[in-house]
Amino acid sequence: MAPELSIVIPIFNEEPNLVQLHEELVGVLTSWGRPFEVIYVDDGSRDRSFEILADIQARDPRVRVIQFRRNFGQTAAFAAGFAAARGRLIVTSDGDLQNDPADIPSLVERLEREDLDIVAGWRKDRKDAWLNRRLPSTIANALISWATGVKLRDYGCSLKVFRAEVVKPLRLYGELHRFLPALASEMGVRIAEQAVNHRPRVHGRSKYGISRTVRVILDLLTVKFLLSYSTRPLQMFGLVGGAMGMTGAIILGYLGFMRLTQEVYPLNERMPLVMFAILLGFTGVQLVTLGLLAEMQARTYHESQGKPVYAIRRVLETVDAPHLATGSSRRD
Repeated sequence: MAPELSIVIPIFNEEPNLVQLHEELVGVLTSWGRPFEVIYVDDGSRDRSFEILADIQARDPRVRVIQFRRNFGQTAAFAAGFAAARGRLIVTSDGDLQNDPADIPSLVERLEREDLDIVAGWRKDRKDAWLNRRLPSTIANALISWATGVKLRDYGCSLKVFRAEVVKPLRLYGELHRFLPALASEMGVRIAEQAVNHRPRVHGRSKYGISRTVRVILDLLTVKFLLSYSTRPLQMFGLVGGAMGMTGAIILGYLGFMRLTQEVYPLNERMPLVMFAILLGFTGVQLVTLGLLAEMQARTYHESQGKPVYAIRRVLETVDAPHLATGSSRRD
């Protein structure tokens, strides 16, 4: 029987947490009574995470393990998990035990009860340091909500539930996983947020720090462009370029008019203004040309998106599960 629910969990150096994580996850989902699968994506761990996952998979046929050749990042891990998922609903979570598996049933039930497409977790009582984790996150959440128009209080919470048809078509690059609700909003999805339990980290240390805020801002520029101008880049470059070119032309026109109508007009004294006007004109032409080139690139982007963002070393799965990549290993 095909699973109804696919749980996708990226793993990077989480050796001390994996056994407890799987026991809690399976305990909650088994007692809930719905068919499920768990997809662990080993993102190039350098500890014994993959060996532990392989042992878990050998004992539980509902588990599938994808191992990357190196560390590609959390976004790539989610992308691989989404591609492998067979359930009609996909749940994402972290592997550090801070997300509580007991919240999954209530998130799924709300999605179905209210006919939503995405239910995002909100770490209302977050158990992280205030200065280097919670404060940057609060600023980033406000900035993302303002820029994208999708109002969420906690974009950084990995515990979310998606309909498979919403996330599977998305092409994820860089570190865009935190923007999944915003990216999906382009399709007109219905999104809700729900408070979830957040637990303090017991083993290991966080892979993220305050420096991540800079990357969030840079990624936000990408998301804003994708949401607003990915299919019409000329409108952005053309408007700016046209405004600059028009300003330059007006200045040059004024200077030329004054030079021709007045007997004495010291144009050499206004040479900086002349050079500025010429710069505006040339820059405007370049931006419009860039917009036209971006229009051509946008066609390529939307018409041929087959390049993966990850490289799989092997896949562990049961005999009756479909292959995900050449060179997959099977275990009965």
